[in-house]
Amino acid sequence: MTISVFGLGYVGSVTATCLAHVGNTVIGVDINPVKFELLKAGRSPVIEARMDEMVSEVCKAGRLRTTTDVSAAICGSEISFVCVATPSLRSGKLDFSSIERVCREIGHALQKKSAFHTVVIRSTVLPGTLENVVIPTLEAASGKQMSKDFAVCMNPEFLREGSAVSDFFHPPFTIIGSRHPEHAAVLRELYSFVPGEVFETSLDAAEMVKYVCNAFHALKVSFANEIGAMCRRVGVDPYTVIDLFARDTKLNISTAYLTPGFAFGGSCLPKDLRALTYRAKELDLRLPLLESILASNAEHLERAAQTVLDTGKRKIGLLGLSFKAGTDDLRESPSVQLIKRLLGEGCQIQIWDEKVSLGRLVGSNREFIETVIPHIGSLLCDDISQLIAFADVILVGTRAVAMQDLDSLVRPDQVVIDLVRMNELRAASEATSVGSTKGMH
Repeated sequence: MTISVFGLGYVGSVTATCLAHVGNTVIGVDINPVKFELLKAGRSPVIEARMDEMVSEVCKAGRLRTTTDVSAAICGSEISFVCVATPSLRSGKLDFSSIERVCREIGHALQKKSAFHTVVIRSTVLPGTLENVVIPTLEAASGKQMSKDFAVCMNPEFLREGSAVSDFFHPPFTIIGSRHPEHAAVLRELYSFVPGEVFETSLDAAEMVKYVCNAFHALKVSFANEIGAMCRRVGVDPYTVIDLFARDTKLNISTAYLTPGFAFGGSCLPKDLRALTYRAKELDLRLPLLESILASNAEHLERAAQTVLDTGKRKIGLLGLSFKAGTDDLRESPSVQLIKRLLGEGCQIQIWDEKVSLGRLVGSNREFIETVIPHIGSLLCDDISQLIAFADVILVGTRAVAMQDLDSLVRPDQVVIDLVRMNELRAASEATSVGSTKGMH
């Protein structure tokens, strides 16, 4: 293919060189004369393994050239990759000026082009940027219409400095975001040489996934560092601990616990976090990441409560009271905390849980209800159909109840909120609800 790459910094120069290396014809565009001249001379503008020899090779073969003429680059290519920087302003807000400038330039060039063109954003941008900045800017500058005259795709990069070339040719996955599957077809063909899975998704999901990856990477580094600090302070070898931790690929190094849902609870996680952070305070050791986890969990619970209250309805039915489906364990159950919060707001509540009923509870769980939350115990209901008939808002707090099983019981005027998946659902097309855009994520 013939490809133009706008922005010849780290991502752009690696992208341009690697695409040329596999046989494409690439035109590099940059306003920085130093980068321009280096590539023109067959030298890499970034220090990166394999780049010098690859740049020299593709330039000599005529598959990579540079220009400052945007119109020539657009008219001479089928696809344009935008790889310009999106730095932070002092406030933390992204600086979109380079993206907007390049999109205006591409748009003006598209005025002179009759053939369909695909613009691919490779810069890291927040969800909504393509829909609210890139596409409107291209349409305004070109006088043309998205989908009819050009397509816009999101193709986030996952390149690490020091191993960028290797990462390009062996990525963990390839993400292509688009409005329509046909827009992604050209990228699907372009990346046919890349091993690993190619995922096609929406524009906003493709924008967001890069931030999720980087945030999780930062979280892992900070987590390991705080655990290391705590281990050293109490005289434990941190490398032995982390090595053992990482051997568990069922729960620790896995997708376990990475499904967005309701707050965590139970007899272990809250208690152990409190014990660890309390011990750290005794040692005058600040561990802000670990200290923030319970606060974050509490905020998530508060968002759930506010979602219920925002419906304006006060007759609430809760399906599932224990902290985990298949158990009767109520210790630090987030559902118990949610009910306490809603009772304080004057809500009328009924609760159904197939594993929790006063008639069957024994031992610590019965004692817990009778002594700690007797007011909640009195709200337990044995008949799910009775609860649904009572409620204006139905909270699904357990995976033991399938949403499809509720269809025959729920009235069109009832609001159904799935706490497990944190989605607000309308029981029927005409039912009134808060809307999924206010759901917790």
